[in-house]
Amino acid sequence: MKRRPTKIIFFDGDGTLWYPRTTKRTQKPHWIYHDSKIKGYKSLLILTPGVARTLRALRKRGVMTVVVSTHPHGAKEADAIIKEKVRYFGLDTLFDEVHAARGVPTGKGAVIERVLKRLGLPKSSALMVGDSYIWDYIAAKNVGVDGILMDAVYLNAAAGRVKRKIKNLEGVLRFID
Repeated sequence: MKRRPTKIIFFDGDGTLWYPRTTKRTQKPHWIYHDSKIKGYKSLLILTPGVARTLRALRKRGVMTVVVSTHPHGAKEADAIIKEKVRYFGLDTLFDEVHAARGVPTGKGAVIERVLKRLGLPKSSALMVGDSYIWDYIAAKNVGVDGILMDAVYLNAAAGRVKRKIKNLEGVLRFID
């Protein structure tokens, strides 16, 4: 079966590009932000294996890459926090854009639609990669964009119906012409 070409890929941050060093994909990654004993959480996060290598391979193929990560703060502060995480991990040169989405399940879909409209790209040229069935996969599907799920222990039962899952980020390359 021939896959259609993908021109832009949206990546979730927590659980997809980076995750807590101690729990990786065994627990939902946002626990690290809610633990009142943790100060300076960035040092407790690590990149998921193969992130930089995968992003460089996508760049070579001419694929636009965008971070879209949910964050509960106001829009400007949330954008600044997400951009700081991308810089912290040295990924700022590997992404074309970085956006924070509102803290609602439809937040990422709204960002995806806004970016595609601004760039004049059809939804058929986009792909969303994330670790949450509702916040990433369904958010993209609800606005007409294909999705891929990172396989994680914490995925809910409904995610079992998803055929496009990857064990590691490099798996994205299988879906790009």
